Amino acid sequence: MSDTTSLRSAAGRPPLSRRGFIAGAGAAVVLGGTAPARAAAAAPAAGPIADGAHVPVLVIGTGYGGSVAALRLAQAGVDVHMVEMGMAWDTPGPDGKIFCNTREPDYRSYWLRTRTKAPLNYFLGFPIDRDIPRHTGVLDAEEFAGITVYQGRGVGGGSLVNGGMAVTPRRENFASVLPTVNAAEMYDVYYPRANAGLGVGTIDPAWFEATAYYQYARVGRKHAQRSGFPFVFVPDVYDWDYMKQEEAGTVPQSALAAEILYGNNHGKKSLQKTYLAQARATGRVAISPLHRVTSVAPAGTGRYAVVIEQLGTTGEVTATKTVTAERVFFAAGSVGTSKLLVKLKATGALPDLNGEVGKGWGDNGNVMCGRANHLWDPTGAKQSAIPCAGIDNWAAGGAFAEVAPLPTGIETFASFYLSITRNPNRAQFSWNAAAGRVELSWQTAWKQPSIDMAKTIFDKINSKEGTIYRTDLFGVYKIWGDHLTYHPLGGAVLGKATDNYGRLSGYSGLYVIDGALIPGNTTVNPFVTITALAERNIERVIATDL
Repeated sequence: MSDTTSLRSAAGRPPLSRRGFIAGAGAAVVLGGTAPARAAAAAPAAGPIADGAHVPVLVIGTGYGGSVAALRLAQAGVDVHMVEMGMAWDTPGPDGKIFCNTREPDYRSYWLRTRTKAPLNYFLGFPIDRDIPRHTGVLDAEEFAGITVYQGRGVGGGSLVNGGMAVTPRRENFASVLPTVNAAEMYDVYYPRANAGLGVGTIDPAWFEATAYYQYARVGRKHAQRSGFPFVFVPDVYDWDYMKQEEAGTVPQSALAAEILYGNNHGKKSLQKTYLAQARATGRVAISPLHRVTSVAPAGTGRYAVVIEQLGTTGEVTATKTVTAERVFFAAGSVGTSKLLVKLKATGALPDLNGEVGKGWGDNGNVMCGRANHLWDPTGAKQSAIPCAGIDNWAAGGAFAEVAPLPTGIETFASFYLSITRNPNRAQFSWNAAAGRVELSWQTAWKQPSIDMAKTIFDKINSKEGTIYRTDLFGVYKIWGDHLTYHPLGGAVLGKATDNYGRLSGYSGLYVIDGALIPGNTTVNPFVTITALAERNIERVIATDL
């Protein structure tokens, strides 16, 4: 379907033209302003979506792309229902907190596991994972043959569990990120819109210099600069004024109490507080947590039948529902969207999806390491769990290294880093009919380019400082955390599996609007790019398809 094709409504009414839509809805709404949505249909029903329900738009997933789509569609006067596999995360546990602490993972920490699987799973050479009750926790450590992919599970998706580093790629790198997208539009319109919608801000430099909680980052800066590497402050979606109050003791501690990996109870501006809050305020968006989509198939008259399993908190299926929707947006994250589309094509539910579905998946070049500093370079027992800076060696060495916290609560003399690298390897999702599951072709050995690129930074720093790599963080005598990614990207690549605005090949009314569109690498932390691309795509879809 071309980007100028309009669809007739289910009632057979002619579609609005772009001019007519803008005149009716208000240009400010379409362009990200604050003009009110048109008052028409009643608000979506409260509570979980009902078996047999019909909705104009169903959004699968509540992460960055899905949240953007829901908000902009609702502002344009369209009723939206979102289904989310994870929990709502709006009810405190027995300790009065919604999320548990990184240092004390409990039933809330992991998605349907009976033992934790921490990204940094050793300390001082000893394993630190522990047994936990099986529960629909907030962090999914999804294991494939060659890699573990960490994903957020809950209303808000990855925004619940990431460090909030809101990085816009350097413009000179953008052509390698999204080669079919107009860079001028992205940097002039959609990146600014995304940053505003996400509530992005930068740490107060004076407070950074003074607080004990960023001593680890100041040590990282000193070592980077002494080796000739640029040290850059990175924007974040944390409420920096709240963090100052945390240090002053006037509000409950959150980032300063090591809350990050399994959620943050106070200061982080997750999607629940930004896009999703605005979407709900329109009165046109409903969300069904603990609902997992298993099938999407044409149902005639321009509609799609969507089969959904409702889950209990130990993962059991408590109900199976079939609903219909005129349009479906796949926003389950790179892995979730890709797995579902590959399954639907292979099993005949959506056989006309093209052969690009499942291809172009990458890990954003993620690799972790630690360095053992000298005794005169302590990194601090007090550490904010929110990173705020990085080392940029992308142009020379293909690596950007986040100066990451290691909030153990004790002095470790360790500098810890998550690197994003220019790793060229791409994997493919495929359907294993015999096993009844989707598999990923990633190989652990494909991480070697990432290690080599990260070494362009850390070999030089170690040589300059007379320091060594830590070998006790990922196993016994293992330097590199090369077994994982936090930043899955690709699998339904823009301009290949879809057209240049996320419309799936072969089916009118089906869209991809999440990180699956981005072919494997963003050169930095990806969620701002995912958000900005969603803003771009949904604006075109609203203007031409409704």
